[in-house]
Amino acid sequence: MITRLLKAEIVKYVGRIPVIAIIGARQVGKTTLVKTLIQKGKETIFLDLEKSSDRLVIAETENFLNLNKEKTICIDEIQMMPSLFSELRNFVDNNKDTQIIVLGSSSPDLLRNTSESLAGRIYYFELSPFLWKEVKTITNIQNYILVGGLPLSMLAKTTDESFMWLENFIRTFLERDLRNFGFNIAPDTLRRLWKMLAHNNGQVLNSSQLGNAMGLSHTTINKYIDILANTFMLRILQPYHTNLKKRLIKSPKVYFRDTGILNSLLNINTFDELFSHPVYGTAWEIIVIENIINKYKGWDFFFYRTASGNEIDLVLTKAKRVIAIEIKASTTPKLGRGFWQALDDIQATEAYVIAQVNINYPMKNNVMVYSLNDFLEKEI
Repeated sequence: MITRLLKAEIVKYVGRIPVIAIIGARQVGKTTLVKTLIQKGKETIFLDLEKSSDRLVIAETENFLNLNKEKTICIDEIQMMPSLFSELRNFVDNNKDTQIIVLGSSSPDLLRNTSESLAGRIYYFELSPFLWKEVKTITNIQNYILVGGLPLSMLAKTTDESFMWLENFIRTFLERDLRNFGFNIAPDTLRRLWKMLAHNNGQVLNSSQLGNAMGLSHTTINKYIDILANTFMLRILQPYHTNLKKRLIKSPKVYFRDTGILNSLLNINTFDELFSHPVYGTAWEIIVIENIINKYKGWDFFFYRTASGNEIDLVLTKAKRVIAIEIKASTTPKLGRGFWQALDDIQATEAYVIAQVNINYPMKNNVMVYSLNDFLEKEI
């Protein structure tokens, strides 16, 4: 059985915080996780707002909540009825013994009413696809990079079954889920953009170029990318800006959040195909970035690049600490002049190279080379 690392983080707040929100991509395992959090001996009600029957049950929200005081109330796909948040505020203020857990497949930015309605009463926890530490005992890194971390893809019996599931996931997301979220976008249009982003995974966003290729305005492209980001399909990594008088890249980088979806959109179905494809290096970047961001909470994350080519893949900042991380898919990583110059640019306090190595070792200027597995065991 796979134990989700997020569980221990959430458990501390069950019974202490009136409303716990677990958000994340569709099919990432939110419902399975919440069932392991329920307090034994406490009656629980589950509602799935994708079901019209469950939406009817909670239509008279105030009466429903009062009828079920002192129970644990779990509401899945909360984004289907964002108006619930204002109703929950009044209820939780007067009923301290009721635990409410809401699950959502869109970010708080899309749940527009939450910040005002439940400020101080709700904690958000984001559930990622499986992290490497969660699955390293049941699979190898090659399979993890290929099929990604969405549970039903990772746990499929064969690679063929994984990609059949992933294709169905993509189709359902485009044709049904986005419409349920309130977005009226032609599925073929968004699939085409998604595929173009797959070919450009990990690259600096050029909305005008994408718009010209698709016959759309750059503002429309940005809107569609924001939707994919707010539904946990993409990660937007912002550039790190310093006070230096340098010409810095100001556009963000766009990464897929899951390598299985990336590979499915590119019709890559085997590790040999992936290894020989130009996207292999940035697929490894996804694995490293997602695992590091989910491990080191409380840090801010950026990339750094100047117009002259000085570049660092991932920059972590917290207080006065600036950690530079270069990501290499190679087993024998080599660093160019632009990396060393970038270290000086940002005045990094620590620097690491995360590569597919078996032994950790130092490079010059106190730069350390680590395997992903060993780096994730560090306390930085």
